[in-house]
Amino acid sequence: MSRRRDGVLDSHEMTGVLPSKERLAAGPVVVIECVENIPCNPCVDACPRGAITMEGDINQTPDVDVTKCNGCGLCISACPGLAIFVIDASRDDGTATISLPYEYVPLPSTGETVAALDREGNVVCNATVARVLSPRAFDRTPVVSLTVPMEHAGTVRHLRRKVG
Repeated sequence: MSRRRDGVLDSHEMTGVLPSKERLAAGPVVVIECVENIPCNPCVDACPRGAITMEGDINQTPDVDVTKCNGCGLCISACPGLAIFVIDASRDDGTATISLPYEYVPLPSTGETVAALDREGNVVCNATVARVLSPRAFDRTPVVSLTVPMEHAGTVRHLRRKVG
């Protein structure tokens, strides 16, 4: 994630930031895809395990120690840039769970079928809403967990509710 152009990471370069396939298969793990070079570090304070760190320049993308991360997701709602999500590819049914921030209303409902989107907003596949968390501690940033086909776990970054 070191190649930046005018302070912004090219979204096509972000594909290399995923943890290894072995780590993804071991259980939930956080992925941070900051695309802006701005001063920000609330994710560091939000991580109770110290898995997210930032050395030196507060403008840099935080580092994640995937050996410390248990995928709790507390950092998801702490990120003002909506650039953090959790992937759980440890399921043995051919699907993965992606937990991501969702700041639209109305919130989707558990069990709802939605369109899963990539970074550019293109539809990747259908997804099922597995869980919606919106506790007061999340500061008005609900976290929606989607079940997607395993082959799309590294691509899905948002959702669009289906109309009709």
